[in-house]
Amino acid sequence: MEFSNIYEDAKRAEAYSKLEFPGTYYLAYRDLPEIIASHVKRTNALDFGCGTGRSTRFLQRLGFTTVGVDISEEMLKKAREIDPKGDYRLIADGDFSQFNQKAFDLVLSAFTFDNIPTMEKKVKIFRELRNLLKSEGRLVNLVSSPEIYSHEWVSFSTKDFPANKHAKSGDQVRIIQTDTEDKRPVVDIIWTPEYYLETYKKAGLETIRIYRPLAQTNEPYRWVTETRIAPWTIYVLRSR
Repeated sequence: MEFSNIYEDAKRAEAYSKLEFPGTYYLAYRDLPEIIASHVKRTNALDFGCGTGRSTRFLQRLGFTTVGVDISEEMLKKAREIDPKGDYRLIADGDFSQFNQKAFDLVLSAFTFDNIPTMEKKVKIFRELRNLLKSEGRLVNLVSSPEIYSHEWVSFSTKDFPANKHAKSGDQVRIIQTDTEDKRPVVDIIWTPEYYLETYKKAGLETIRIYRPLAQTNEPYRWVTETRIAPWTIYVLRSR
């Protein structure tokens, strides 16, 4: 499968630029401040796959000096419009040569690996990110749990894509984001926890903790599946 950047699209970038932390996305970010505080000691961060800058601005609010990088110029245009003082940089696919090795205390990747195909490509990028970590640095990888592609959620619908239920690691899956104006299906790559653990090992990364945030009934959303099944998985990693 060839890698293609589905986010190099002005319409999708416009829709994403208006998206913050509604509904199911709330659970992706809800626990991150506590998770990051408990694992990361200093404040120099890289946001890998920053898109329109949502996660970069999130890290800034936590006190991190953050560089956001992405392969989509359309997404970066929106990030700079929203946050003119932010540091947003275009990178070629998998090319981190503009950065010094061991430069960051934290590398955050929020949803980026949902769109990166093949074990080989994932391992290559994780190795590059590992090399950017300081000796006590941490890589936080936030990804979609496989179950997100086979259930209904506050912010997502998959009922029109029954083939998702039979998908294996590396297969394409489709999902509709109901919180954005752009209702075209997003095509992701499904990757199971077992495959992620194998990927990390091959990339020279050690898994410190795994978090699977569930919704609470007292939260301000009419949850659908979120109280029973975790839509997201958060891995905290370090260099082996």
